[in-house]
Amino acid sequence: MTADVSNGTFCRPGCKEAARGGARSYASARDALAAGFRPCPACKPLNIGESDPGWLKPLMAEVEADPARRWHDSDLTKLELDPAGVRRWFIKHHGMTFHAYTRLRRLGQALRQMQHGAPVHDAVVDQGYQSESDYREAFTQVFGNPPTAVDREGSIWVNRVATPLGSMVMGVSDQGLCLLEFAERRMLDTQLKRLREKLGRVFLPGDHRLMPSIKSQLDAYFNGDLQSFAIPVHLSGTGFQESVWRALLEIPFGETRSYAGIAKRIGQPEAVRAVGRANGDNRIAIVVPCHRVVGAHGELTGYGGGLWRKEYLLALEQSRSFHLS
Repeated sequence: MTADVSNGTFCRPGCKEAARGGARSYASARDALAAGFRPCPACKPLNIGESDPGWLKPLMAEVEADPARRWHDSDLTKLELDPAGVRRWFIKHHGMTFHAYTRLRRLGQALRQMQHGAPVHDAVVDQGYQSESDYREAFTQVFGNPPTAVDREGSIWVNRVATPLGSMVMGVSDQGLCLLEFAERRMLDTQLKRLREKLGRVFLPGDHRLMPSIKSQLDAYFNGDLQSFAIPVHLSGTGFQESVWRALLEIPFGETRSYAGIAKRIGQPEAVRAVGRANGDNRIAIVVPCHRVVGAHGELTGYGGGLWRKEYLLALEQSRSFHLS
């Protein structure tokens, strides 16, 4: 896909509207969406061609009419669509579910090319929004408050970071990194809500002084040059959750622990299931290495970012020569 920086759209190859401004290339629609670009209305890059099902065009028109809308299976049913069939079609042709597509569409609209300290009016012009109200609505749908609710010292600054496993959303406060999640994760909306309620802070788009270090350390980690992060983390959970997360931070690079082992480590050997839930509630992926927790016999178990990512991360740590095929 080719993305046009000037108008915020991405196109399929050969589109007459492609790259009239600065151009960026992406391997897939998913990557372009995660980077904050919206589908070109001319070439409709989410459409495949003559083999498109009859329901696709009207469904995509509904999405584009209100990109900030939160979709549920019941909404598809009201349109007389089979949610399972829609899900299968999107996975087959775009490598993500329909709901993952709408989340990325909504998230990208909220985070696209945000500049540290830029007035909302300037951000609206730079990002191609039709009005300030459109911009505020997009941001509010994801983060729960308008970007003009400014309390910079008490804020959580949010931005995107690119990784070999896809775009991630990071949130940083003056106390440290408090959010690092894959942009397409189903639980992202819930994690944002919980973080907002737990800390009682507003989310603001832009850069924070810690972000360059976080990005450079993630790059070094994925290049196989970093085994221990030197990133301050801002844990925000229950006392039990934070004890589990601190135990995760103690797992050495290249090693794994079982859920039972973590339960014993925190002095609550009977709380294996609760450890599993706390592990799943970790909001700081990779840096707080929940991917290093496996089943009792070493089997891979659930991972919010997808088991394929967990497998990649463990293989990366066990062999610096590992590359994603």
